[in-house]
Amino acid sequence: MDTELARTFLSVATAGSFVGAAERLHVTQSTVSTRIRTLEDLLGCPLFVRNKAGAALTDAGRRFQRHAAMLVRTVEQARHDVGLPKGSRASVVVGARIGLWDGFLLDWLAACRGSTPDVSIRAEIGFEPDLMQGLIDGRIDIAVMYTPQRRPNLELTPLKDERLILVETVAPAAAGTDYVYVDWGPEFYAQHSASYPDIAGPLLSVNVGWLGLRHLLACGGSGYFPLRSVEPLVSAGRLRRVAGAPEFTLPVWLVHPADRDRDLIDPMLASLSAFEGACGPA
Repeated sequence: MDTELARTFLSVATAGSFVGAAERLHVTQSTVSTRIRTLEDLLGCPLFVRNKAGAALTDAGRRFQRHAAMLVRTVEQARHDVGLPKGSRASVVVGARIGLWDGFLLDWLAACRGSTPDVSIRAEIGFEPDLMQGLIDGRIDIAVMYTPQRRPNLELTPLKDERLILVETVAPAAAGTDYVYVDWGPEFYAQHSASYPDIAGPLLSVNVGWLGLRHLLACGGSGYFPLRSVEPLVSAGRLRRVAGAPEFTLPVWLVHPADRDRDLIDPMLASLSAFEGACGPA
């Protein structure tokens, strides 16, 4: 069986619709539909009930879900094991939001490479749904994110608290007044809505903090960003904190399979937790 069929099936099951799966897989909806029809023909039974609300798993689909995840995990593990670079004893895939790589996990990655030079590491960027799916599929070994979902066989460990502060540009050349809303996830949305219940919809919103910060520095305005990311810019006089603005706190979670290779993964988890302790609060 083509693993792309199994991966597409898992994406539809997670997204709850063919449209959502197509967006996650970066393919057309017709491609997703063709793959699912091919899989259903191969198995000889319907896997989804299609309706206006999306796609719901049939009993057969629910039974197949475990096998599909196992199939994808087995193939990915085989690919990693067979494709190990020379001199490496194992490989590990670490995924996180781009905002958590910048100024945090990249520093840990450099330290980790120095302490475990015989382990091949693949670093990936993704949003929470993609990271969770990678963990479920067995493609990702360690994920760091803001709002994980509890799933069987996955362990969640609080790693740190991320402080988000409101900053604005200072230089006259970049003295715009636009507020840039950065989508830091549902937890941020809830806190932001509670603190600003009457705020009108922003003229500009982005789903990546790096993009919002680049726009702010180029065109002016204000927005919420992690303290660790903007502190150097505040110290340099390019940004300033908005006096009296509320701060928001986002818990950062470490997520990994319960049935992991403990000899391989646990030392990396411990080094990540220790690295955060050495770095202090974000």
